[in-house]
Amino acid sequence: MKKLKTDILLLGKEAITNEIAELQQLVNRLDENFSQAVTEIANGKGKLVVVGIGKSAHVATKLVATFNSTGTPSQFLHASEAIHGDLGLLRKEDVVICLSNSGNSPEIQLIVPYLNKNNVLIGITGNRESFLAKQSHYVIDASVTMESCPNNLAPTSSTLVQMAIGDALAVALMHARNFTEKDFAAFHPGGNLGKNLLWTVEHFISKSEKPSISSNASIHEVIVSLSSTKHGITVVLEDNTIVGVVTDGDLRRMLSKYDDFKNLQAKDIMSQNPKTISVHEKATTALEILQKYDIGQLVVVENSEFKGIVDLHQLLDEGIK
Repeated sequence: MKKLKTDILLLGKEAITNEIAELQQLVNRLDENFSQAVTEIANGKGKLVVVGIGKSAHVATKLVATFNSTGTPSQFLHASEAIHGDLGLLRKEDVVICLSNSGNSPEIQLIVPYLNKNNVLIGITGNRESFLAKQSHYVIDASVTMESCPNNLAPTSSTLVQMAIGDALAVALMHARNFTEKDFAAFHPGGNLGKNLLWTVEHFISKSEKPSISSNASIHEVIVSLSSTKHGITVVLEDNTIVGVVTDGDLRRMLSKYDDFKNLQAKDIMSQNPKTISVHEKATTALEILQKYDIGQLVVVENSEFKGIVDLHQLLDEGIK
């Protein structure tokens, strides 16, 4: 059994090594057709339509997702559905990428003349002598020496090469369009990426949780205010101006310092000059400050007015990093 496990591991490594070799050959094969394809897509007035069938169709759907998320509006078109009416989604201004390893499947041969006549057609194929290659305006060579499949049959290396070409097109298009991380985040507002790039401190404060007391507040009032929220902090105000904060830690220090605290007030135990942050600052900036000073909360302000509390655990729970 131990030998079997070793053999399996070696087989896995061999498959990956073979695919790396195919990708390296791809790097050396990319030519002016790739550059022209990027230019046509970048300058196109319509959408990018990616056509595929079989395993190439699965690659095409992934590439459409990548293009859409990186600023190139795209749509998938299944070759077999295209010949039964779905060609109607195409407009003259659209650019078409057609994926086919053989370049000669019946469905591809049926739709390619239409695509050649009506649209800019970019063929990504493993056969430069195929029907698809001869009909395409630009051909990107996706050929492989062999599949990583032991029978050289299952699409493995070939689909990886197709995927890599699509990713390379997407990256080149991002540069052509000056597509920034802010643009990327705009298409990913719900995930951690969008949160880290777009969310501000304002997303994390609650209008109903603004614990505050006057500087003359009694210790009993301080404790009530501290207990009113989950933050473990209350802000000390004088004429709506922030003069300090009282935290759970300040209370513990008070207990160790004073035997009698009946006559103490908030101003006697507060921490002065608390760390603050604008309501409009990025949430990532708040996290940096919290970690830099090893504190749990920041006082949130807008034009020096107290707006709420942002908490370290809130940020971490939401995936801010």
